[in-house]
Amino acid sequence: MDSAVRFQDRAGAGGLLATKLLRYSNCPDVVVLAIPRGGVPVAFEVAKRLNVSLDVVLVRKLGVPEHQELAMGAVALGDVRVLQSDVIQLNRISAALIEEVATRELKELTRRNEMYRDSRPAPEVRGKTIILVDDGLATGSTMRAAAKAVKVQKCGRIVVAVPIAAFGVCEELKSQVDEIICAHTPKFLQSVGHWYENFTQITDDEVRKILMRAKKQKFALASNEK
Repeated sequence: MDSAVRFQDRAGAGGLLATKLLRYSNCPDVVVLAIPRGGVPVAFEVAKRLNVSLDVVLVRKLGVPEHQELAMGAVALGDVRVLQSDVIQLNRISAALIEEVATRELKELTRRNEMYRDSRPAPEVRGKTIILVDDGLATGSTMRAAAKAVKVQKCGRIVVAVPIAAFGVCEELKSQVDEIICAHTPKFLQSVGHWYENFTQITDDEVRKILMRAKKQKFALASNEK
């Protein structure tokens, strides 16, 4: 994918990604789980075109202090944690600092859980095929935490689907999930945002509205299904 060829926005990226997942269309045991916030508009398009359930998986990157874009790991609700040992060693990050950042991010996840779900329970994933969607993968820490979070809930199958990703990250994830679909894997990623014409930050309110829209359009929120 040439640097001059970018996705117009996350919705456009989601539409493209959906074309690579058509075998999962209209499957009642498939759930698309988005990684907030950037993954939500991508996942909305995927779930809409496949006509399957949509919800979120609550995961937070652990950013290196003073260099927040660099991930030293990620956490998910349910006491799930993934650490990037190479980043931690290179930046000489102490265990105490990791714990401080993790505690702060878990607090944020609790807040988001209440805001996004309006007291709805988390989706039932046991035995289901879970498609994890984000707007891109740089280090892969957040996606690894998301995969671990659904795996401990005994899901049936894990599919990772992203529009853009570092080639090495896709290769590493292959051994940790059942299937991985990276629409584009440039030799030099630079950053996920580099591959989008419009990469504006998604707000909590936008996430809520997208989830409500999914519910109204009848590819119902996974946690509401019986």
